[in-house]
Amino acid sequence: QVRLVESGGGLVQPGGSLRLSCAASGSIFWLDDMGWYRQVPGSERELVARIRADDSTTLYRDSVKGRFTISRDNAQNTAYLQMNSLKPEDTAVYYCTADLKPTEFSPLMRYWGQGTQVTVSS
Repeated sequence: QVRLVESGGGLVQPGGSLRLSCAASGSIFWLDDMGWYRQVPGSERELVARIRADDSTTLYRDSVKGRFTISRDNAQNTAYLQMNSLKPEDTAVYYCTADLKPTEFSPLMRYWGQGTQVTVSS
């Protein structure tokens, strides 16, 4: 069984910072790309950032470029999202994703965390 556990969300004032963490645990044969998505009520879930497993190449949505940084610790099966200069429009539930193979013979599948609330407000 695979689990993704997120932490680090909360309430922060505009211009502040938060760091989200996502730890993958359980049966993991191969951990590939990891990412962060966010969703606000009434809207579709949107990609915030992704990071590759092999060369740590990153991808960001335009609205967070220069403010957010995704990173990973492959030894700990953990991804991070450092969020700086936060804006009210960054308020959302943030979800971690991990593309992985639970066993050698499993297909590559995407797993989702339970989500963590980020609220940017004065």
